[in-house]
Amino acid sequence: MARGDGGATTRGKRAAPRTQKRGTTGTGDPNLVQLLTPEGERIDSATGPDGTEYRVDFTDEEYRGLYRDLVLVRKLDAEATALQRQGELGIWASLLGQEAAQVGSGRALRTQDMAFPTYREHGVLYCRGIDPIMPLGLFRGVDQGGWDPNEFKFNMYTIVIGAQTLHATGYAMGITMDGRIGGDEGEAVIAYFGDGATSQGDVNEAFVWAGVFNSPIVFFCQNNQYAISEPLERQTRVPLYQRAAGFGFPGVRVDGNDVLASYAVTRHALDNARNGQGPTLIEAYTYRMGAHTTTDDPTRYRIASEVEAWRAKDPLARVKAFLEKQQIGDESFFAEIDEQAKQEALHLRERVLAMPDPQPSTIFDHVYAHGSPLVDAEREQAARYLESFEGSAH
Repeated sequence: MARGDGGATTRGKRAAPRTQKRGTTGTGDPNLVQLLTPEGERIDSATGPDGTEYRVDFTDEEYRGLYRDLVLVRKLDAEATALQRQGELGIWASLLGQEAAQVGSGRALRTQDMAFPTYREHGVLYCRGIDPIMPLGLFRGVDQGGWDPNEFKFNMYTIVIGAQTLHATGYAMGITMDGRIGGDEGEAVIAYFGDGATSQGDVNEAFVWAGVFNSPIVFFCQNNQYAISEPLERQTRVPLYQRAAGFGFPGVRVDGNDVLASYAVTRHALDNARNGQGPTLIEAYTYRMGAHTTTDDPTRYRIASEVEAWRAKDPLARVKAFLEKQQIGDESFFAEIDEQAKQEALHLRERVLAMPDPQPSTIFDHVYAHGSPLVDAEREQAARYLESFEGSAH
């Protein structure tokens, strides 16, 4: 799916009609960048806290492509949740409600940019062209969750909260040392994490290093309002994006349920990083509509009315409303997308169920790139142990 030029202003071949005046945010919050209201009303442009003007100008086909991304990502995520409930996955971390933040930021990445995810960035993974079966092998327990990060410019899922921000910062520092800054081939890094991770030492240390070394990195915080069961007010006394100022780089809060604003803000921050202007912290203000993972029960710590209030801001519903208002999508288009999502989810299920169980010895295969005498000895010890059971196979 093609995307417009970089910078705070992005342009396509033809834009849909706009319904609100330039310079408004549509939210009543001057610090929240929004380009598409929950009712599906298109906003011409929005101004960030530092005066940056954000806008997008996509073709009709690009708008439809974003909707397709959102629907497919949600359906595949729902299928994975169902698989876990049926005992086919050990655990699953759903992105329900956060699709716009992930699709918008994922589509803002250029081919050469590198992404460092947590364990919930299924939408970004999809936008990077990675087969959605890849993370399910990890959560099914049939592989070690590995893929080639350089092939997809997408690092492996990181379970340890916040650890990926240091990995990303180190990678970004390497980009600078290698002179890959500026020009059409300039590179940038994006590191994803949640609001709870901002309380981790790793994240704050990454902010220090990135700021001091002016590294080409975008810190993308999906503030879904809860760090597992702790609400945001238990984590911070100031909006998260304002923390960036203390580390010497800009921060901006974007409506994380608005795929257009998420794209525009991320693309601008990546362009700045790529051209030597250093880090940016983006706080995507969104909501986790489901459980933290399938082992969590969110009804124990939040009330139904809160969930319903956020459901009215659903990222998919607002894009669908926009397409309908502007006559960009009709019933046949929406039906086609729903059918495509259904078929892809069914195909994903079939492939998960067909995954072969691994041989126990494979756990030793990729510990070190060039092998290790210690690992070899441990492999032999494990093999002897398994052979001690009559009729065992390994």
